[in-house]
Amino acid sequence: MDRFVIKGGVPLQGKIKVSGAKNAALPAMAACLLTDEPVKLTNMPRVWDILTMKKLIQNMGVHAEPGEKQHDGELTLHAEKTPKAEAPYELVKTMRASFFTLGPLLARCGEARVSLPGGCAIGARPVDLHLKALAQLGAEFTVEHGYIHGKAKKLRGGTVTFEKITVGGTENAMMAATLAEGETVIGNAAREPEISDLANLLRAMGATIEGDGTSTIKIHGVEKLHGATHNITPDRIEAGTFFLAAAVTGGELKVTNCDCSHLQALFAKLKETGICVEETKPGCVLVSCQEGLRAAGMTTEEYPGFATDMQAQYMALMTQAEGESVITETIFENRFMHVLELTRMGADIRMKGRTATVYGKTPLEGAHVQASDLRASAGLVLAGLAAQGETVIDRVYHIDRGYERIEEKLRAVGARIVRVKA
Repeated sequence: MDRFVIKGGVPLQGKIKVSGAKNAALPAMAACLLTDEPVKLTNMPRVWDILTMKKLIQNMGVHAEPGEKQHDGELTLHAEKTPKAEAPYELVKTMRASFFTLGPLLARCGEARVSLPGGCAIGARPVDLHLKALAQLGAEFTVEHGYIHGKAKKLRGGTVTFEKITVGGTENAMMAATLAEGETVIGNAAREPEISDLANLLRAMGATIEGDGTSTIKIHGVEKLHGATHNITPDRIEAGTFFLAAAVTGGELKVTNCDCSHLQALFAKLKETGICVEETKPGCVLVSCQEGLRAAGMTTEEYPGFATDMQAQYMALMTQAEGESVITETIFENRFMHVLELTRMGADIRMKGRTATVYGKTPLEGAHVQASDLRASAGLVLAGLAAQGETVIDRVYHIDRGYERIEEKLRAVGARIVRVKA
């Protein structure tokens, strides 16, 4: 397994570009199953989860062709023949997003056999919300030997009301509803930018969708969808990680290819801590911290609140802020696994249930630490950049799932970080 070796204490300076959003690209890839015409996706991030999803849909019979501008993240997916309606355990076990194929397979094939998913160990993320939603559209399910078996002779429109907001569940229901008979109304829908990005792709394919970005989405089913070209939205979590990398090292970065409309909650919180964030031109954000960091508490919330995927990075930042900050995690019950690793580096953090109190400012010292999940990995990288001495981070395959060549991007702006084969 690869590891990162970081020699911290260097302020980052320069320009760094944000890649396309993994969490938007994955459902977009699943959406190609809805049509027999080519779907071209651009601004695709080159991360492990994308490669895993590519293998999965290729296993279903989808032709995947990198474009002439492969270096710009171009990929054309063509499910010309009726897909093989199965997502095997071997390809699903490492990535929950594989479950996005369930809705499209039911809509186009009338059946699906999808393994129960795996992914980061950050707490329970049950798929029952997906199944209940699709059942409202006429699907029937059984669970046998770790697989979900779904059947639907023809999906029909209906009312889907989620008892709890779920991004993946909303996306699965949206894709299934595009080919269902009649109108589908999705209540208590997720409002994340990735939802609207998927809606934009589906509309380009001929779907009739309104209300994305709000808690109620209406979809009028159509007989057939066609091919389309779609540019994946920038990754707001990667952008936020780079903002914090600049601040925690006392540096100054120009972060490009941002969609600042997706980052307002983060901007507000960072300004509260004394960080200067300024959109100098469309899509370009200048981040610096001329004064010392001030502690500020934070609670994770569904969008448009502060993203749970930024919690670990923010905690690393708060170890370098003067004062006491209370961080509350409301989305996942097991997302503080990075706390013990940060304390190994000198952080003073006390946990109680879903709340962690960070007492700063504490000097961080390099140490040998272990990544437990994707975003915890990013938090440990930030801590390593701020620490004195050498930090070794094991199991960085987690970070490779969602960040494109992060060590190369950071090294280009002055970070002393290398990837080492363990």
